[in-house]
Amino acid sequence: MPVVSWKQFSAEEPRIAADVRRRFGASRRHVLATLRRDGSPRLSAIEVHWRDDVLELWSMPGSHKALDLRRDPRMSVHAQPGEAGLGDPDVKLSGRAFEVTAPSERRAWIERAKPAGDDSHLFRVEITEVVTTGVDEAAGQLLIKLWRPARGVVVFRRH
Repeated sequence: MPVVSWKQFSAEEPRIAADVRRRFGASRRHVLATLRRDGSPRLSAIEVHWRDDVLELWSMPGSHKALDLRRDPRMSVHAQPGEAGLGDPDVKLSGRAFEVTAPSERRAWIERAKPAGDDSHLFRVEITEVVTTGVDEAAGQLLIKLWRPARGVVVFRRH
């Protein structure tokens, strides 16, 4: 499955990217889905950050979610849904999260972000899918926008 960077996604779909950033910016903690060693899902709280045009996930040292991502980078993150109003879409983003291990990048991140510890984990996200779900009040319909690389946006409406 093709993947793109946040920069590529936001250049291709700026309006959806703005909705995604707004929803993730509305709350500090969100829900991350990773895969355990046995293939079963694990849900964890996560903070989502942007550095310039790069989407990042940060994690405490040795956390299960970080170990899951090291083993299998596939993930999904759901923006905190409890704080959205009817005008704000629900947002889910899927892709792969790769740990940043280059010493110079890690040092720069530690100086900038001041994580819980120097051995905290930094992951860079590459996107495979973005879904927003909102309400078109005028039409009385649920409005779902599904974006995938090389396919663009597909819109679904439900009564």
